[in-house]
Amino acid sequence: MAIDIPTPLCRVACVLRTRLLSCVLCPLGSLSTPTDGGTPPTATDSSRTLRRASRPVLSRPLTAPAGLDQSAARRWPPFPPVTPLVPGRPQGPCQDREFPPHLLTEASVDSFTSHENRHQSPPEQAERAEPAAQSARAAHRRRRRPALRLGAAVGAGVLLAAGLVGAASAVGAGADTSESPAPAPTAVPAHTLTGYWHNFDNGSTILKLGEVSPQYDIIAVSFASSTATPGQIDFELDPVLGYGSEQEFRDDIAAKQAEGVAVVLSVGGAEDQVTVNDDASANAFAESALGLIDEFGFDGIDIDLEHGINATYMSQAMEAIHAGVGDDLVYTMAPQTLDMQNTTSEYFQLALNTKDFLTAVHTQYYNSGSMLGCDGQVYSAGTVDFLTALACIQLEGGLDASQVGLGVPATPNAAGSGYVDPQVVNDALDCLALGTNCGSFVPDQTYPGLRGAMTWSVNWDAHAGNAWSDTVGPHVDGLP
Repeated sequence: MAIDIPTPLCRVACVLRTRLLSCVLCPLGSLSTPTDGGTPPTATDSSRTLRRASRPVLSRPLTAPAGLDQSAARRWPPFPPVTPLVPGRPQGPCQDREFPPHLLTEASVDSFTSHENRHQSPPEQAERAEPAAQSARAAHRRRRRPALRLGAAVGAGVLLAAGLVGAASAVGAGADTSESPAPAPTAVPAHTLTGYWHNFDNGSTILKLGEVSPQYDIIAVSFASSTATPGQIDFELDPVLGYGSEQEFRDDIAAKQAEGVAVVLSVGGAEDQVTVNDDASANAFAESALGLIDEFGFDGIDIDLEHGINATYMSQAMEAIHAGVGDDLVYTMAPQTLDMQNTTSEYFQLALNTKDFLTAVHTQYYNSGSMLGCDGQVYSAGTVDFLTALACIQLEGGLDASQVGLGVPATPNAAGSGYVDPQVVNDALDCLALGTNCGSFVPDQTYPGLRGAMTWSVNWDAHAGNAWSDTVGPHVDGLP
């Protein structure tokens, strides 16, 4: 008797490279991969406001060339080789200029601090990053097993195969497979205001998700963290937030989505190191991310890995997540300025590898030393030129304007350096989108499709009476 495996499960199994499973269990013609050009069904939310119009649907009509053996074809398209950044000589748009030695001092490199620790005092940072405390938290973290998660041994394909066979047997036996209707996916508008939400207390304003300013179009829940399994991530609510249950948190997510706001899960941050550097860890990342998306109802994933990434395997993981969620996935990232100085850096490679379904790159234009702009000139942080000249590198380096956003701190206390007044942010948006209100740097062309702006964080914004979002939000809405 033939076993009919549901097509979505076949598609995810294929992406996760469970080859034996996909070849034996999936009926001919039902196997769909991210390169087959298929577009998952979408749904619209009639309650969305005109301000949050649906974004275009992206497709990936890539096919492997003839002559590849089966193994190579399964890994098509190949990822481009990554050349390490060479200190002292920038590459890509700045390859013809020497990097000024004073910009590569130890103090300058140390200035590239990350989201969560940049506003804490050294004792607070040491206390929060203490390794033993992290190990204890990981050891006691409650493991979740939502109904739609794939098997834990996804790398080997053993438990995944068993789980799919079990599901198929249940179907064949006439088991009840009806499910409650999935909520309509949250579309994001052409221009977005994004903010990070604290799942911790750091001295700013503690907020429940429902209390976040309505100016934000995308909220990044900070942060999912690593487990003892390489690549695997998990998420737990901090009791300090005052949620009585996880269901209350899920209800807040659903309420925001009903308002047209996308809620994504941010991975990493300052204190945690998620390592994705081989097939097994890439599979573990994708499997656990898909599980958390399903369990909490997140709209997607934000990558904020600040301790180094492997572009090849992180791209592989994101391809698998995209295959599992479809083109409704909201996928953002927040590299630091040094990560986006040239197209050969790992973060830039990740953005280019996944640009067919990437929503936005919000580079952190703060806590940074002076950097080169796309014109090869040196610009100091905290200025309109720093924002525009560095964003130009991405705009000219292969990303679409709709995938480039400006990341800035909401208040002076939110970052160690690089704060700019909200009006300066608006000027930078105008300069790039319209060619007006520029500083000394004027781009060669305008980018009216510019994505918008991001801030660390909605909590620091609330601490200052939402002055940042009330100033920048309406301006983002008014971009062409």
